[in-house]
Amino acid sequence: MAAAPERTSPARVVVLVSGSGTNLQALLDAAAERDPAGRPYGAEVVAVGADRDGIEGLRRAERAGVPTFVTRVRDHATRAEWDLALADAVAAHRPDLVVSAGFMKIVGAAFLSAFGGRTINTHPALLPSFPGAHGVRDALAHGAKVTGCTVHFMDAGVDSGPIIAQEAVAIHEEDDEETLHERIKDVERRLLVDVVGRLARDGYRIEGRKVHIP
Repeated sequence: MAAAPERTSPARVVVLVSGSGTNLQALLDAAAERDPAGRPYGAEVVAVGADRDGIEGLRRAERAGVPTFVTRVRDHATRAEWDLALADAVAAHRPDLVVSAGFMKIVGAAFLSAFGGRTINTHPALLPSFPGAHGVRDALAHGAKVTGCTVHFMDAGVDSGPIIAQEAVAIHEEDDEETLHERIKDVERRLLVDVVGRLARDGYRIEGRKVHIP
C-alpha cells in the first residue's frame, strides 16, 4: 500500500511534456484559481521537464516563470542511463507528484523506483480497454459506441497502473480519429486538473489496484 497524507501547503508538482503542453497549461491555470468552495487549488507546478528541445510545452513553462529542464535520450549511452538521469532531474525539484502530460517516452526502473505511486498519466480510452499508443484509433476500429479518458498512476506496464478517475465520451457515427480525440482531450484536461487538485488537497492511498481519496 502507498499513501500520501492530507497537506496544508501546496503540493509540489513536476510536469513532463513532449509537445504542445495543453494539459500543462490547464494545470498552470488551475493553480492560480480557487475551487467553487473557495479553497485554493492545492498544487503548484514547480518545474517542467521534456525529452526534447524547442517545444511549446517548454515555452508555456517559461512564460509562466516555471523552471525547465531537458533530458534527451540521445545524450545518454543507454536507455537505463537516460532513465536514471531523468529521475535525478525530477528529484532535484523535490516533487510530491509527477504528471506525465503527453510525455512520449516510457520510463524505466530507476524512475519508477523514485516516483512510483506518485506519477500520474492520462490515456484517451477507458482502461483496461484499448491501451497503448493508439487508443482512439483502436476504439473506432473496434466499433465501440463509448470510449473516454482515464487518469491513472504509472507503473512498469503499458497503461496498466491503478486507475484514479475515468470519464466516458460517446462516439458519434460521423467521428474520425481527429474529431473524437479532440473531444476526449477536452475531458482529459478537466479530469486531470480535478484529479491533481484532489490528490494534492486531500491525500490518497493505493491498495492493490484501488486508489482511495478521502
